[in-house]
Parts: sequence; C-alpha cells; structure tokens
Amino acid sequence: MSDPIKYVLDETRIPKAWYNIVADLPTPPPPVLHPGTLQPIGPGDLAPLFPMSLILQEVSAEREIEIPTPVRDIYRQWRPSPLFRARRFEQALDTPAKIYFKYEGVSPAGSHKPNSSIAQAFYNKEAGVKRLTTETGAGQWGSSLALAGSFFGLEVDIFMVRVSYNQKPYRRALMETYGARCVASPSNETASGRAILAQRPDHPGSLGIAISEAVEVAAQRDDTKYALGSVLNHVLLHQTVIGLEAIEQFDMAGDYPDVILGCAGGGSNFAGIAFPFLGKSLRGGPKPRIVAVEPAACPSITRGKYAYDFGDTAHLTPLTKMHTLGSTFTPPGFHAGGLRYHGMARLVSHCAELGLIEGLAVPQLACFEAGVQFARSEGIVPAPESNHAVCAVIQEALRCKAEGKAETILFSLSGHGHFDMQAYTDYFAGQLVDQSYDESELAMALAGLPSVS
Repeated sequence: MSDPIKYVLDETRIPKAWYNIVADLPTPPPPVLHPGTLQPIGPGDLAPLFPMSLILQEVSAEREIEIPTPVRDIYRQWRPSPLFRARRFEQALDTPAKIYFKYEGVSPAGSHKPNSSIAQAFYNKEAGVKRLTTETGAGQWGSSLALAGSFFGLEVDIFMVRVSYNQKPYRRALMETYGARCVASPSNETASGRAILAQRPDHPGSLGIAISEAVEVAAQRDDTKYALGSVLNHVLLHQTVIGLEAIEQFDMAGDYPDVILGCAGGGSNFAGIAFPFLGKSLRGGPKPRIVAVEPAACPSITRGKYAYDFGDTAHLTPLTKMHTLGSTFTPPGFHAGGLRYHGMARLVSHCAELGLIEGLAVPQLACFEAGVQFARSEGIVPAPESNHAVCAVIQEALRCKAEGKAETILFSLSGHGHFDMQAYTDYFAGQLVDQSYDESELAMALAGLPSVS
C-alpha cells in the first residue's frame, strides 16, 4: 500500500461530504418521540438545544451532506488519518489474516472526537451561540469540544462523570488548557445533580446524569446550546469521514475488508468506520461482517432491550428507540469511561435490529491484555475504549488461523491511551478486575422504561 505519511499530507483526499446511512437503509428508523405527547418531535422541539443547521442534519435523509470549507480547513491538521497494515501484530498472532487499523489518535485531542466537535462548534458559532455545555465520560469528547471552542471563540462548560474526573486528572488539565471549565458530575450546579447527590452523596456519576446536567444548563440561557459527543444522527454523520477515507485507502492498497470492528459505547466511532462500508454494501457492493464491540460491564446491544427510552437520567431529553439498559442504570466504574453509556445510538440500534451488524461484549482484563500486546507489536498504546476493538481483532485473527482463512480485518483505533496510563499502571499491578453490573439494578432500570405502544 502507499506510504501513510504521504497520504496524511495529501489534503485533497479529505472527503468533501459526510455520508448519511439513512438514505440507504431498507427501512427508516423509528421516529424520535416527544416524552409528553408521544408524538414524533419536530425541529422546534430541538431548537432550545441545537442550532437549526444541526437539527436539519439530525432529521435528514440525504445521502451526502457537504462539509463546510472552514471545517475542512481545520480537518487538514490531521486528516486524512492514516490506514496502517499491522504486520508485526499479525506475526505476533501467527495468523494468515491481514489486519489493518485506521488510526484516529493523530488528531490534536488524540481521538476521533474532533471530527464532530469541530463541526458542531462551527455551526453553533455561525448561529450566534456564545457558550456550549456538554458531558464527557473518559474525557475524549470533553477535550475535543474544548479544542473546538478555542478554535471558534466559544465558552465551553463540561460535566465530567465523577469516577473519570477522579481517574483521569490529565484529561481535565487538557480541557482547561484549551480554555474550558470542567466540573465533576453529579454536581451541585444543577437541580438534577443536586437531586442525585441528595440520594447518594458519593455517587460515581454516569453519562446519563452528566447529560441531564448539561442539558439543564443549556436550556436556561438563550446564548447557550448543548453539544453531544455521540448517539445522535448528526454526530454519527460527522464521523463518517473515517470510513470514507478508509474506503479510498483500501482502493489504493488493492484490498477490501472481510470483517470490520469498532468499539461501541454511544456509537459514534463505530458508525464512523462502519457506516460508509455498510452503505456501499446496501447499494450492491461487498458485504463484510460488521461487529460493534462493547464492554461486558455495560452491554447495551447484547444485553439491553430494544425500546423507547430517555437519553438521560433526569428525563429531560426526547424518547429514542434504541438498545438500552435503562436510563437510570449506573454502570460500574471500569476504565473505558467513553463506553459507559446506558444506550446505543438510534441508527446503530436500528442496524442491529435489521441484522446488518453484530454485537460482541468483551471483559476489561482481556481488553487490557490485548492493548498491551498491540502496543508491544505496533508501538501505539491504545485508549481503553479502543482496546475493546483490539480484543475482538485478536479473536477474529485466531479464528482465521484455526480455519486457515486469510481474511482481511479492519478496525478503528479510535484514540491513543497517553492520558490513560494510570489504567495501564493498575493493570500491571494486578489491581484491575472484570467488573460486572448489578443484575437487580439492571432489572429495575429496565422495568422503569417508558410505556410506549
């Protein structure tokens, strides 16, 4: 294949449009509902939280949506991101499979998240917004929105899940370096946060709670909007630059994946690598297996119920049909904080229901073992979230070895683990365990799902 450095520097290869999979799905996804009327929401219902340009992307069924020039100009700092053949990893696994990875850790924030944060900040700035609020789990999204805010002159307030706020101080430092304010969630700054703390003062937090706090603050000020780092259609749309670039890079390499893997928490990284390939498949092209890899301690696709649910704990958001563990579910504090969300993106969930993708849940210790093996082979230390994909890659590569098949495997390495080294330190010290959720708590959360016929 071509020299990846040359490819990175060739800015003409940055996609000019994002890809919208809704245009190619055999059936449209179920509508998003107003929690009061249980009727499909309209653009006006979302206007307090998002600028109209993003709302129109959210409800669009157009196949291609043009990427604004100012957004592409910033993408040029790291896009196109490299596609690498992991030859030393193949040798370490003694597999006939060919393993490729699309490396998103080359962005300034160290992950795939700026693909959407830059776009969201641009559209908000264009709409006259002064301030953005958001949530973050491991801190990848928070640091990426902080970066985007600094580029476009926007104030950014970030509610960071408390367990990650304590685990990852350097993520907080990065957000503050970019000029954002980072608050541990649940906090005393919002009614929803205070209500949670009144019930449990030492609550570790969850993405659902942090979303509630960020949405509550955004709804109270006319100059403030809310930005979400995953789950929503427009966020998944922005991430498709990953897969679009990968398709062209495979053309240059003269190869094509048989299996595509991506870690999945809310679904943005997974959709980014998978949806362009899936769309090509739906239009009559090759049909690779596509697998969303999630944590065994928060398994929304493989263990959750496909039902209408709130996207946040305080029930301030519309109802979305998705694979969910229940909006009140609090996952244990495993280190892949970006994957600790109770639900899966509406479009990813719909694709799973249609049988277009598969789900796979993997435990924490196996993920870190896989990440260490990958780092010692390829030299890149993956983020804990990305380790889930690496773990699944090993399973697929060993399957190919057992079956004598020289399949081509592609995975998205969504970010580096340079801010997550405490997790690796804990792993080497034997302090990490395979955490599991409370079955009774899950049952209660699922029992509390909204009643929607």
